[in-house]
Amino acid sequence: MILSPDRADLKQFRFGDSPELADRLAALVVAGVKTATCSAVANGFEAALGEQQIVLSGEGYPVAIIETLSLDVLPFEQVTPAQAAQEGEGDLSYAYWRDAHEAYFQREGTYAPDMQVIFETFRLVALLDEGFAKQAEDEVKAERAEAHLAGYTALGADT
Repeated sequence: MILSPDRADLKQFRFGDSPELADRLAALVVAGVKTATCSAVANGFEAALGEQQIVLSGEGYPVAIIETLSLDVLPFEQVTPAQAAQEGEGDLSYAYWRDAHEAYFQREGTYAPDMQVIFETFRLVALLDEGFAKQAEDEVKAERAEAHLAGYTALGADT
């Protein structure tokens, strides 16, 4: 995909730490169910209020543009169930969010029980890949089913 000149200078990034996780999280964004993310303060701020960024697929293709709406620094332990649900992952429960994020931060070497996180909310500005967007709803269903099979049941069996 060739980006228009007004978007060519936007920062580009992938969610997560693997191509598979990048695809999964990008699909949640494209489907409209992921409107937040968090990162370790130890890694610094990766976005600014009002900044637009291009979300890349696991293979590095642009799939969406998001705009940062808020950035809050807080202890990992103080992320609320409502904030966890904004991330759109798993069964939307705090338990799923906590387990997934603790594992992620451990993989990147930043986890500590008293760690500080940057909780970012954003809005979807534009879809950039129609093919990826068409598959996003199926990816959301697979995400919910996988969480249910792993024992996370906040959304029930029919998700």
